[in-house]
Amino acid sequence: MHLLTVGLNHQTAPVAIRERAAFAPERLLAALQDIRRQGTADEVAILSTCNRTELYCGLDPANDRRVVEWFCDYHHIARGEIEPHLYRHPDQEAVKHAFRVAAGLDSMMLGETQILGQMKDAFGTAHKAGATGKLLNRLFQQTFAVAKQVRTDTSIGASAVSVASAAVTLARQIFTRLDEQTVLLIGAGDMIELCARHLREHRVKHMILANRTVERAQIVAREFGAEAISLGELPARLADADIVISSTASPLPILGKGTVERALKARRRRTMFMVDIAVPRDIEPEVGDLDDVYLYTIDDLKDVVQENRQSRVQAAAEAERIIDTKVVDFMRWLKSLDAVPTIRHLRDSAEAMCELELERARARLKRGEDPQEVLEHLAHALTNKFTHAPSDALLKADHEADRVLLEAARRLFNLDER
Repeated sequence: MHLLTVGLNHQTAPVAIRERAAFAPERLLAALQDIRRQGTADEVAILSTCNRTELYCGLDPANDRRVVEWFCDYHHIARGEIEPHLYRHPDQEAVKHAFRVAAGLDSMMLGETQILGQMKDAFGTAHKAGATGKLLNRLFQQTFAVAKQVRTDTSIGASAVSVASAAVTLARQIFTRLDEQTVLLIGAGDMIELCARHLREHRVKHMILANRTVERAQIVAREFGAEAISLGELPARLADADIVISSTASPLPILGKGTVERALKARRRRTMFMVDIAVPRDIEPEVGDLDDVYLYTIDDLKDVVQENRQSRVQAAAEAERIIDTKVVDFMRWLKSLDAVPTIRHLRDSAEAMCELELERARARLKRGEDPQEVLEHLAHALTNKFTHAPSDALLKADHEADRVLLEAARRLFNLDER
């Protein structure tokens, strides 16, 4: 069994492709069960965020291509349509990729921390579903440890940013003073909570939080002094919002062009700033064609991110060195697994030899033979049996000038030159 990571992200695929390849939270368990039921992978964890969809697999090398086939079939996407956007990382590359993702080095926001929590959630879901084993359990445990070391030993997170902070930064470019604006937040997940925190730091006084489950909206709203409403109230309240930030797990758009047009009319064409950081998208792309609307998707945040990258380049280089060292450690452990069957077979063989000779020794003692002679014969017999196969192989190696095997034997049995 070996490691394989298959996926796509913000660097390889536009949002139109990423939203089609995303796994909705409520479908994740079924997907994990399906890929294992089909025998495509023995172990699997699925990471699906607004910026990436990745499958971490422990599988037989012969099944590598079946992972891509399953991925395409599951999402009903033609292989030719998605292949150009996919990457495949086997073994060592998969380990390094996981470490880099968790440390925030592969994120749109270099050094962002939210991805680590998302990876922990992905592993937790897979582990609870029984979809992980020795290989992925070790990989993710090491991944989380490496991410923690990177945060501790470098300044990669000294001025941490996220998609949420970038959205707020972009809003400040449209509205000089955010504290005078009404903000509508759609959704009640981690991303929306982060946005609310950043908005509160900018002293926004009026926030409206809309969610499918009002009870959940009320829990989040209370923390930030916001007003909680249901999604059904959106058409009536949209006109109140100067800024709209949406991040839900809805498979279909929540805001359409017609709804936004009516809100603009009620606002008497006052500017509305909208950020859609959901994948699949919450706001129909056609909304961006309307006058007086500034609509940005998650891909549009890249320019904001770029401004923050330069200060983190040095820290990222330090993080890469840590990761390279930890990858070597993990691969050493992984390769050691190849020796386990041989070691087990060697022990089983030795124990079988011992048991056979012990039975013979017991039989001789029952017949009344001298215990001293029985013990000496037992020791001699075990020595012969243990050394027969290695001695025979070494004699052949000597005749065939196989110096590699001879040197290996010296290391294996801790023999000096004498």
